[in-house]
Amino acid sequence: MDDNEPKLTEISQLGEFGLVDRLTKELPLTHESSVKGVGDDAAILHYADDKDVLVTTDLLLEGVHFDLTYVPLKHLGYKSAIVNFSDIYAMGGTPRQITVSLGISRRFAVEHIDELYAGIRHACGVYGVDLVGGDTTSSRQGLVISITCIGDVAKGGAVRRDGAKDTDLICVSGDLGAAYMGLQLLEREKVASAGQKDFQPDFHGKEYLVERQLKPEARRDIVEALREAGIVPTSMMDVSDGLSSELLHICKASSTGCRVYEDRIPIDYQTAIMAEELGMNLVTAALNGGEDYELLFTVPLTAHEKVEKIPGVKVIGHITKPDLGCYMVTRDGNEILLRAQGWNPLQ
Repeated sequence: MDDNEPKLTEISQLGEFGLVDRLTKELPLTHESSVKGVGDDAAILHYADDKDVLVTTDLLLEGVHFDLTYVPLKHLGYKSAIVNFSDIYAMGGTPRQITVSLGISRRFAVEHIDELYAGIRHACGVYGVDLVGGDTTSSRQGLVISITCIGDVAKGGAVRRDGAKDTDLICVSGDLGAAYMGLQLLEREKVASAGQKDFQPDFHGKEYLVERQLKPEARRDIVEALREAGIVPTSMMDVSDGLSSELLHICKASSTGCRVYEDRIPIDYQTAIMAEELGMNLVTAALNGGEDYELLFTVPLTAHEKVEKIPGVKVIGHITKPDLGCYMVTRDGNEILLRAQGWNPLQ
């Protein structure tokens, strides 16, 4: 190697969000219709007087994002659509259309792709979304799925990541860590099945965990409940990479700190049992597991009584001034620095 050659940086050193920041830090928006570009769950575009358009896209690669050893193609199609719908709901919007692009290797037959599309169509039917186009090509690396979702929201009504303010309450829907534990369970049964012809996986008593991993749902109900209660979140994200990562994104974008409380983090009983079986730290799984697709959002302190009345929503902490940092308060009153330790697809 020539000593004069510049030293190259491995992508894993930057991670997914570091790479995105580097590639997009000097991308000026030149059109009036481009309201918000890179840096949120969806881009915001404005064409009509009373509506803003939301656009998001997700890329899923076999062997990186999913394992067809235990993921049925119909479930994969459903989940592929849901993760996009979730991004639109995380902006306070409504998904309207999707386009689907596929890279297909030779080992897949037409009937396999029929199954995948059956799942996508089912998701569209449940959430009232139109499938309006896409593309297909061959792949040498297994199955590749890219879905773009278009949605809308009232003009100026998109909930971004950068609106959280000191004393705002931090809220989360549902429970956390179940999807990650579902993945651990599926991986465990995959290992156990190796070399066995008629192996039957054991999911008894843990069906909820498997469902959370294979067939997540977007929290349309929470967005609708917030609207009905007259609550406008100051910031919001969906929990795809883990609670810690998402909280740190909100705090960075909003220039704030935060405090979340260990004993307030919602965790399902099956998640706790599975963590005990595997000898894993339960709170670590809830903080960093990801793929729950719950909504993490902040609301003004004045909305406390209203937000606590919404079923399935729990207040888990509050926003602080930036100099106080981002910490979790443990059950015994100690403070642990929050770190983004969720799944990183570029490592």
